[in-house]
Amino acid sequence: MSDHGALERWFGGADRVLLGYSGGVDSALLAVVGTRVLGPKRLTAVLGRSASLADSQRHQAIALAERFGIALVELDTEELRDPDYRANQPNRYYFCKRELWDRLGRLAADLGGPWLVDGTNADDLEEHRPGARAGVERAVRSPLAELGWTKLAVREAARALGIPIWDAPAAPCLASRIRYGVEVTPERLRQVDRGEAFLRGLGVAGDLRVRHHGHRARIEVNPEMFALLTNHRPAIDSAFQEIGFLAVDIDPAGYRRGSLLPIAS
Repeated sequence: MSDHGALERWFGGADRVLLGYSGGVDSALLAVVGTRVLGPKRLTAVLGRSASLADSQRHQAIALAERFGIALVELDTEELRDPDYRANQPNRYYFCKRELWDRLGRLAADLGGPWLVDGTNADDLEEHRPGARAGVERAVRSPLAELGWTKLAVREAARALGIPIWDAPAAPCLASRIRYGVEVTPERLRQVDRGEAFLRGLGVAGDLRVRHHGHRARIEVNPEMFALLTNHRPAIDSAFQEIGFLAVDIDPAGYRRGSLLPIAS
């Protein structure tokens, strides 16, 4: 079980915090608790804004900040200018996070050196997270991981605090949907965003990924959503062709994390 007091005490040891904020449940919990402890003048949630951020995710992040009185700054990031990021190798996330933390680091220097904080939880430490190295290089603190909080503990705490997205599915950046080796471009990111927004509009709930394989799209959903997709298959085919895909497949294995990761031989 999570202990609100432990997280409050963690923030009590800080003078000022810049929080890397996505609007997902991990960073939302930190933003809410941190603001309660430090107030909006001493905690600033920073949302990195680029083509890699889904429109729905940005709107969700802004709405949460307004609801809980969180001081929010939107900061334009330019990871798409980085050829290493666009090349889309398995370490792509490092270059994205390096860009974010470099920009937050400069902002922190202007503000006199507040702590840089992110929403990494204890479960994340067991997964493929190349972006974690960028955080280490910038001395980013991860209170949830430091306190040993799992994703389940985060969700329990968020629910207790009335954070409406406590049970929302994970929503990593749009580039995570593009097959490794296929260049990350604004156009492909928009295709993914439009595809997922269309499917949400049909009523797809829970985990959802539109995987970009170049000219083809692969849809991953939870198995209970298969019937809905089958019933709307003609509309899906038409919409995805309009978006720019030549073909679209529904993955019979359903949603699974890391399905684009290369398989070690």
